[in-house]
Amino acid sequence: MHSHLKIAGRLIVFLSMALALAGCNMVVMSPSGDIAAQQRDLIVISTILMLIIIVPVLCLTLYFAWHYRQSNTTAKYDPEWHHSTGLEVIIWSAPLAIIIALGAVTWISTHKLDPYRPLDRLDAERSIPADTKPLTVEVVALDWKWLFFYPDYGIATVNEMAAPVDVPINFKITASSVMNSFYVPALAGMIYAMPGMQTRLHAVMNKTGDYEGLSSNYSGDGFSHMRFKFRGLDQAGFDDWVARVKQNGTMLNRDTYLKLEKPSVKDPVRFFASVEDGLYQAVLNMCVRPGQMCMNEMMHIDMMGGAGVESHDNRAKLEHDNRHAGQSGHEGEAAPGATFPATGNPSRSEEPAEGIDEQPEEPQAMDHDMQHMHQGHAAPAGPDAEDGPAPAQLNNSGSTNP
Repeated sequence: MHSHLKIAGRLIVFLSMALALAGCNMVVMSPSGDIAAQQRDLIVISTILMLIIIVPVLCLTLYFAWHYRQSNTTAKYDPEWHHSTGLEVIIWSAPLAIIIALGAVTWISTHKLDPYRPLDRLDAERSIPADTKPLTVEVVALDWKWLFFYPDYGIATVNEMAAPVDVPINFKITASSVMNSFYVPALAGMIYAMPGMQTRLHAVMNKTGDYEGLSSNYSGDGFSHMRFKFRGLDQAGFDDWVARVKQNGTMLNRDTYLKLEKPSVKDPVRFFASVEDGLYQAVLNMCVRPGQMCMNEMMHIDMMGGAGVESHDNRAKLEHDNRHAGQSGHEGEAAPGATFPATGNPSRSEEPAEGIDEQPEEPQAMDHDMQHMHQGHAAPAGPDAEDGPAPAQLNNSGSTNP
């Protein structure tokens, strides 16, 4: 009786788990974009190939345990058995064949699903029409929000993007400070966003609807809220969305961007009806603030063999990380530095760390040298270095936070 109760309890737990999983949003296994669908198929094929070995092994394990139980006196007992050529052939040939199949599938998919490779089809049954113009979207991962540029339309948005269905999308992806990962599960796989670098992604959405996008790479305090809404629209709906952005948006110039890039959490959707020329390239080359040297300029200097002793003056121009300058957007408090949890003091604090004795004074000559070193690394203060974060923008009531 006790064993029957245990079996019944396990069945109830199993059914509860099955019902809970049935309510999950299995977007990865039921995507709406062709690239994500091909990635889903790759997962299924790989799983089936591996189960060809796993399932027989599990079944044989149960069979051997049952057949050679102590109470089965009819089972053949052969303590001298040690080798079977036929069994060895099966044991080694089956895994080898599966490894060859997995290798072939991986090789083909690695090239076919290369995110830098332009699309050659809309889905499994349709090729791309010859007169189709891809949609270019420039993506910037900020702390902790997403900024999208639409260079073909001269607009930009925060925490919301849209694209027409059955139109290839050409993503150009970068970041302002730390590394993130751009991910729309229904559209395509994850692509890293890194400061000073540009990654690419080609994808297409095949079904209309609202989908979730997120950062899949931990990047600090506001990481869990670094989400956005991806709207898959028909062409008429996309044209209306662009018109609404232009109607309700403001101007995005360098001053506005410098306020926007400061760390903040749960930012509302914002629309920008126009964008200053060259802003995305300035973000990519990490030279939005006045006085900064662009990365492409530095690379040109390196390619030409360096600037010699004159390069000493370039050090201050190459300090790009100003995330902790001024206000952070967290209720008006200054952003803590990376060492804040360990020391108990904000970054650049003159107070000694908690629990750590002050160090004895160094000779005056050393202090003099250190002062010069710090002066050489001081970043130029821009005219808006002390400005607060950009104010929330009132948009059309139809736009909501993702």
